[in-house]
Amino acid sequence: MSAHEQFADDLALYALGVLEGPDRGALEQHLQDCNECSTELQRLRGDMALMALSAAGPKPPQRSRQRLLDAIGREPRQSAAAQKALPRWTWVPWLAAAALALGIAVLWVNNRDLHETIARLENESTRQQAQLEKAREVVETLTSSDALRITVVAAKVPPQPQGKAIYVRDRSSLIFLASNMPKLPAQKAYELWLIPTSGAPIPAGVFKPDARGSAQIIQPPLPAGVEAKTFAITVEPETGSSAPTSAVVMVGAGL
Repeated sequence: MSAHEQFADDLALYALGVLEGPDRGALEQHLQDCNECSTELQRLRGDMALMALSAAGPKPPQRSRQRLLDAIGREPRQSAAAQKALPRWTWVPWLAAAALALGIAVLWVNNRDLHETIARLENESTRQQAQLEKAREVVETLTSSDALRITVVAAKVPPQPQGKAIYVRDRSSLIFLASNMPKLPAQKAYELWLIPTSGAPIPAGVFKPDARGSAQIIQPPLPAGVEAKTFAITVEPETGSSAPTSAVVMVGAGL
């Protein structure tokens, strides 16, 4: 057996990265002095790289396919008896196929994780854009020269409850801030009402104060272009009412 035939089996295993122990050391020593085996090793690695690329998408070059077919055509036909004594390197293609299948599975999992990460980032970006837009609207309302600013107060019982309504009619934009609000009975809430210059009161948001008596209503849905006379507050069911069902507990100037 020639040196090339001796190392033919190990070359394929070495190209796959699975040759270990003394056989690996002997082959690496042989490759330092044998140009022919070194060239064959590079060919094996190139063919494996082409196989990996063909599984990921792009079609391998036609020359690689033809080279493989030519190599198959040059292989001598074996008899049935010879086929029973196949050398051990004949299972190398199956090992290469298994390694390739494992690589494809890893790529598929990585690709799926990448898509999930992109979708999560897109959702986070959309949420942040919505928050930024809401903050911009709040700033515009607070700084608008056209804003109607009304202080909503209760009877002078210290600490005196107080609310501040900032309303821009052209944008139907409202910000309401309350302080020192009394604690409510169970299943009750305060409801803010926009009192127009004409017509019935318009619901402008339901709120419950925190432990310090503070509360806020930011940009509630309101009809477009309503001219406000003032704002008032009643105590309603915690789900809110379409029209006041109790006496006014706080009211702004104008009533």
